[in-house]
Amino acid sequence: MDWTSYLFRFDGRINRALMWQALLIVALLAAVLENLSPVIGLLDGTRSAARLGIEFDFDFGLDDLFRVVDPGAWHLLASTDRVTLILKGFGTPLFLWIYLATAIKRLHDRGRSGWWIVLFFFLPNLLLHLSNRLPPAFAPLDWAGYALWLWGFVEMFIVPGTSGTNRFGPDPLAETENDSTPATPAAKGWDQSRELEIVPPSASPPGGMHVKRGA
Repeated sequence: MDWTSYLFRFDGRINRALMWQALLIVALLAAVLENLSPVIGLLDGTRSAARLGIEFDFDFGLDDLFRVVDPGAWHLLASTDRVTLILKGFGTPLFLWIYLATAIKRLHDRGRSGWWIVLFFFLPNLLLHLSNRLPPAFAPLDWAGYALWLWGFVEMFIVPGTSGTNRFGPDPLAETENDSTPATPAAKGWDQSRELEIVPPSASPPGGMHVKRGA
């Protein structure tokens, strides 16, 4: 498998298994970066061992992307230490790129354009982050955000892709089956020169073509 194409390119198709695998990869990378900051703080003396704990961010660091549009979260930037800012500045774009590249290829597998990612990812997250800033009259927008998120989850992680080749490329499941099917050995041809012999007319039995004994 071409990992560069799989994780970083936006063309082609991938199946559900590869989409789940990409999610696991992003989760592991996010967990590593999330816990690097406390370890570095422990090494340089800015954090005590008593406060050191393993953390896991279930939004894979992508939640910080949508906090940019939330004025209530801006004041947290000043209280964030430099190491955490550097790690998040490196990790968030990387996680976003991997997620978008794999999610768009998964949408292609469903026969959908990559622009559906706006409806399934960006719009639900924006609605959910801004819902606490809106008056109660806008509560249906919050429900709409959850509905869109659930629809996108089902489309990209649950429902199988279109069968056969579509406008975005060949069926990834068909490619996997072809790669796993062993090649059938070619049928052995009849070698006449090995199984037949020419007998001269003066020999016994009478001359002509005879099948070799034991052939």
